[in-house]
Amino acid sequence: MKVRATSEDRLTQIVLIGLALTFLAFFLLLPLVAVFSEALGQGLGMFLEAVQTPDALAAIRLTLIIAAISVPLNVVFGIAASWAITKFQFPGKSLLITLIDLPFSVSPVVSGLIFVLLFGANGFVGPWLAEHDLKIIFAVPGIVLATVFITFPFVARELIPLMMEQGKDDEEAALSLGASGWQTFWHVTLPNIRWGLLYGVLLCNARAMGEFGAVSVVSGHIRGETNTMPLHVEILYNEYDFVGAFAVASLLALLALVTLVAKSVLEWRFDLHSGASH
Repeated sequence: MKVRATSEDRLTQIVLIGLALTFLAFFLLLPLVAVFSEALGQGLGMFLEAVQTPDALAAIRLTLIIAAISVPLNVVFGIAASWAITKFQFPGKSLLITLIDLPFSVSPVVSGLIFVLLFGANGFVGPWLAEHDLKIIFAVPGIVLATVFITFPFVARELIPLMMEQGKDDEEAALSLGASGWQTFWHVTLPNIRWGLLYGVLLCNARAMGEFGAVSVVSGHIRGETNTMPLHVEILYNEYDFVGAFAVASLLALLALVTLVAKSVLEWRFDLHSGASH
């Protein structure tokens, strides 16, 4: 006899599922349909022309560069922080966990403003940077810093629960057999966390490419130089270039869809791997 997980009747289940699907369709599906319909509303030729303008190509290029820099940095930080938190006991461990969650509780605009106050012309280290002809705010380094700050919890937050669940038995066994720390990491820890790591990288990359608030504060909105794709969409929309705005926005929406599919695949592979290991 099959045991039911809940006591609700069939009608209640149908109503709840229907409400959930209606909510998703209204707040997720319809906006996606609207973005792609507006982007392609005047034909594929206008769409291709909009995404191939020099400013659009520069925004796409900068977005990819920012993601290519910030994601690897967050991978290194996420693995190191997760390793330290789950494998060792040390003073300040609770503080480190709290700091990892800090970008989730601070507005991206506020975090961008913090970097302006630190590295801006009148900021804490701004005069020193000016003396040495170094520019962070309103330049690519500032965008990288803001993006790294906003996205650094994603990898760590995926790995910490996973590594806590796995424990330290495998690493201790490898060390007892004479493996070095690096050998233990490469041959024991990394294979055990690879699916969780890929999942965290996926989320981190999606957020890095789509970040708006913090990047908007530190970028300066310089066309062709410091505008990422979200900032370029805003500028085009404010200039009533709706085809161009929705064309670039559709690329970000396509990224979201690809991320969703990849997320589902990784979850399936992770569940499959977890089931096989048990």
